[in-house]
Amino acid sequence: MSHHIKGQSRHQSTLFPEAIDDFVTQDNPIRVIDMFVDQLDLLELGFEAVNAKVTGRPGYHPATMLKLYIYGYLNRIQSSRRLEKESHRNVELMWLLERLKPDFKTIANFRKDNGKGIKNVCRKFVELCRQLNMFDDSVFAIDGSKFKAVNNKSKNYTPSKVQFHIDRVEKSIEKYLNQMDTKDGNEKDIDTTVTPSKLVWLQQRLVELKALEKEVNEHPDKQISQTDPDARLMKTHHMERKVCYNVQSAVDTKHHLIVEHEVTNTTDRGQLTLVSAKVQQTLGKKDITIIADKGYFSRNDIKC
Repeated sequence: MSHHIKGQSRHQSTLFPEAIDDFVTQDNPIRVIDMFVDQLDLLELGFEAVNAKVTGRPGYHPATMLKLYIYGYLNRIQSSRRLEKESHRNVELMWLLERLKPDFKTIANFRKDNGKGIKNVCRKFVELCRQLNMFDDSVFAIDGSKFKAVNNKSKNYTPSKVQFHIDRVEKSIEKYLNQMDTKDGNEKDIDTTVTPSKLVWLQQRLVELKALEKEVNEHPDKQISQTDPDARLMKTHHMERKVCYNVQSAVDTKHHLIVEHEVTNTTDRGQLTLVSAKVQQTLGKKDITIIADKGYFSRNDIKC
C-alpha cells in the first residue's frame, strides 16, 4: 500500500473557497448559458409565468428553468428526475441555478407548458450563430431520426391488422356456437368451455372492430393510432416496426449545430425540399449546399 497514491482522510477539515463561483472556470460553457438566457425577453418569446402573481405561493422564474433545460440538453440529461438529482449534487448546476433545486414535477411541467417558448429560444440561438458568421461557407446535412411515441403498437391499426382481428374474433364466435350445438346434442357432455359472457364480449368486440375498420379505410393515411393520433407505424434502424415520429434535422457540418428541424409522421422521401426551404428561410440565404442519403430520393426533390 505504501507505493500507491493515498487519498485524504474524510474526517480531515479543509478550507474550501467561500464563493461557489470559484469552482466554475471562466471558460465553462455554463457561463454562456447563463449570459444567453439572461439577455432573452422571455415574455416576448411566449414563456408563461414571467410576471409572477402577487398572491399565492411563489414559483421558479422561467429563466431559471430554461437554464436547467438547456444544461440538460447539452449534457444529454433528458429525464426530469435525473435533472432534479443533478441539481442536488452537481456543482455546475448549483452555480447555474444559484443553488435552487426544482423537483422533477416542476421540471416536467415547464417542458410541457412552454413548448412554444423553447422553440422560439432555439430560433434565437440560430440567429445569434448567424450573426457570429458561424454558418458562412457551411454544408448542411439532413437526416431523419425515429422517436418512439406514447402510442403502444397494439393500439395502432391498419386495414390488414383490423381484418386480422376481425377474422380471429369471427373464428372464436364460430367455435363457441359449435360448442353450444354440441352441448345441445349431447346433454351428458359436461366437458365444455362455453361461457355465455365470453360470447357476448366477442360479439361486442366484433361490432367495435367493424366500426374501426370503416374508420381506418376512410382515413387518408389508412392508419389509426388510438392513443397518439398523429403517430404512425414506421420501420426503425433495426428493421423493427414501431409507432413513432420522424424528426427531420438539418445540421451544419462545421460546428455540428442543429439549424432547423421538423417533426413529421412520414418517411424521409419527399422531405428534402421542405427541410431545405426551412434552412434557407432561417439563414436568409438562397444558395446553400445540402447533403442527404438516398432515402430522400424523390422526383419532386430532384426538380427543386
